[in-house]
Amino acid sequence: MQIKSLKNTRVKNLVIFLLFLAATVIIVSLFPSEGKFRYEFYRGKPWKNEVLVAPFDFPIYKNESVLAMEKDSALRSFIPFYKLDTLIQKQIIESFTQLFENTWQVYFDKLGAEPDMPFRKYRMNKIKEAYYEEIISLLKDLYYRGIVSDAPQFESINNSSKAINIISEQIVEERQKTSVYTQTTAYQFIRHQLSEIAAQIQKEVSEEKRFSESLDITNLIRPNLFYDTETSQKVQNQIIEDISETQGMVQAGEKIIALGELINDEKFQILLSLKREYETNPGVARNYNIILAGQVLIVSFTFLVLYLFLFHFRKEVLYSINKTAFILLVVIIMAFFSNVTIKAQSISLYVMPMLILPIIMRTFFDARIALFVHIITILLISFWAPNSFEFIFMNFIAGVVAIFTLRNVYRRGILFVTAVITFFTYSLLYSGINILQDGNLNNLDVISFAWFGGNALLMLTTYPLIFIFERTFGFISDATLLELSDTNQPLLRELAEKAPGTFHHSLQVANLAEEAALKTGGNALLIRCGSLYHDIGKMDDPMYYIENLNSTFNPHEELEFRVSAEKIIGHVIKGEQIARKHKLPGIITDFILTHHGTTTVQYFYKSYLKEYPDGEMDKSRFSYPGPIPFSRETAIVMMADAIEAASRSMKNVNKDNINELVENIFKYQFDENQFINSNLTLRNIERIKEVFKNKLQNIYHTRIEYPK
Repeated sequence: MQIKSLKNTRVKNLVIFLLFLAATVIIVSLFPSEGKFRYEFYRGKPWKNEVLVAPFDFPIYKNESVLAMEKDSALRSFIPFYKLDTLIQKQIIESFTQLFENTWQVYFDKLGAEPDMPFRKYRMNKIKEAYYEEIISLLKDLYYRGIVSDAPQFESINNSSKAINIISEQIVEERQKTSVYTQTTAYQFIRHQLSEIAAQIQKEVSEEKRFSESLDITNLIRPNLFYDTETSQKVQNQIIEDISETQGMVQAGEKIIALGELINDEKFQILLSLKREYETNPGVARNYNIILAGQVLIVSFTFLVLYLFLFHFRKEVLYSINKTAFILLVVIIMAFFSNVTIKAQSISLYVMPMLILPIIMRTFFDARIALFVHIITILLISFWAPNSFEFIFMNFIAGVVAIFTLRNVYRRGILFVTAVITFFTYSLLYSGINILQDGNLNNLDVISFAWFGGNALLMLTTYPLIFIFERTFGFISDATLLELSDTNQPLLRELAEKAPGTFHHSLQVANLAEEAALKTGGNALLIRCGSLYHDIGKMDDPMYYIENLNSTFNPHEELEFRVSAEKIIGHVIKGEQIARKHKLPGIITDFILTHHGTTTVQYFYKSYLKEYPDGEMDKSRFSYPGPIPFSRETAIVMMADAIEAASRSMKNVNKDNINELVENIFKYQFDENQFINSNLTLRNIERIKEVFKNKLQNIYHTRIEYPK
């Protein structure tokens, strides 16, 4: 048995080692392959390091705002490109010819023209020819100038020359915007020109009989100028590429800044340029193998600190492969998404909801683990995050605030309140750091506050994430515990109906254990929930448990002592079966299995010894299968269960008897080694004793006798 246990321990240690090793490899892979600039510096502050000399030649990059202004200025001279579709003009001319002939024939018939009148026929043919030639000339000029397809986009053109480039059969011609038509202006133009043509051609014909008014030109207006996105984008990109990002050079060996020297705007830009060149330029001489070794060393030591923390303070978490894997997985997920956000560049790292990690850790573990894992994570991310000190400081303070404000995750709206508080925390810290660095509010980036708002909104995804992790890793959150603790749950209602005495006993145990948990730092909600379900196995045969008897008849009087003991012990096994059937979380089932530990059924055991003093006796038949409590919470429920049950049999209830009862039960359980696997200290046990004594005295206090 010991060899098997030792083997299992070694396998578990190996798995935990492999988990930490895998996490180390993944985090190292997220590190940038370039070196990390060793200095931190801020505009307007003195240089706090030794004299800095340029280690190599490097360009001085322009300030981002200056570069943006230059790009904006250059793009104002950009003339967009449009393609002229010459086929549309030919199609329109063909359509117009057919339309013209049909419309003219109808018009001519309405005038009452007689074919045998040569002079009138000749005159009308002249008018027809004049109309046709003028309108054809008008359409050709209109479609040569061009009709744009997208009027809003065309109107938005605001370059300095107010012009566009028209590409027609590999020839590019620059034209003024005013010479080009939209579909609306083209229709208005051609309608006006038709009126002018009609006025010149048909002076002697009345207005209502003019041919131009009979001609429907709606279908003659079609766009033939289309924005050339590809060419325009290429030209814009070329304009931007032609703008130089640098404004001078620093030679190798040239002094950059001295100790105590103020970092003004010029020095700040030079230092930024050196940092950028050092971290991104592959031409800078560096040994990547050494950089990789440094990264492995940093990550390994960071995870070693996490391991030592869990080993010394939360050993039960460390030696749970499930919990260790969960912690490392959450760290990796946060590191990965932070890395993706940084590489995206268009998205600020401020929008990354880093506080989801401590909130989730606080939900499934405790505040101490939540804070420590949060610190470990932001320290790792800071190695590739811009402004690493600012990143660490802001997220550390915000994380502490989130952990303190989110004490009860199950409270409605508490996460929303935490998100709002987080937004203001980030905003105030960001403002404070910028004021400290620059001495004024002018450099505050208003967009950063929008990123903080997005961060706060993304924190609201914590609830669905908690649900996913609960189902994936078999954890249990405070919200689930609160739901299970509702006495209207079907299983608890069934217990109340079938075994009302046991149900009442469970409520009393829950009250005792919950108070003890509050005094010793245990999870009070978990203890209450575990207490309510610890005796559900008694539902099958409730009459064999004294708290459910309603008469003087006791079924155990007809049973042999060992059979009676088996009946009593059986409620633990049946309770586990019921819990599995109703899919209760494993952490609740633990209370069912451990609330008697490996103790014996004292009454029947001693009765058997008294009845058969010389007979053979197997003590295991009178002992609960266990296991013994392995956490603070399960140990407290075991104590509360025994004391509550024993207190019911007290005939003379007073302070001394209560004290004696509590001391005797604690001594018995302690002597039976029931607490060796729980993390309770002697000081914790003394506090629990005091809680139980006070609670029992309050329960059994003397009441005023009412007159008959």
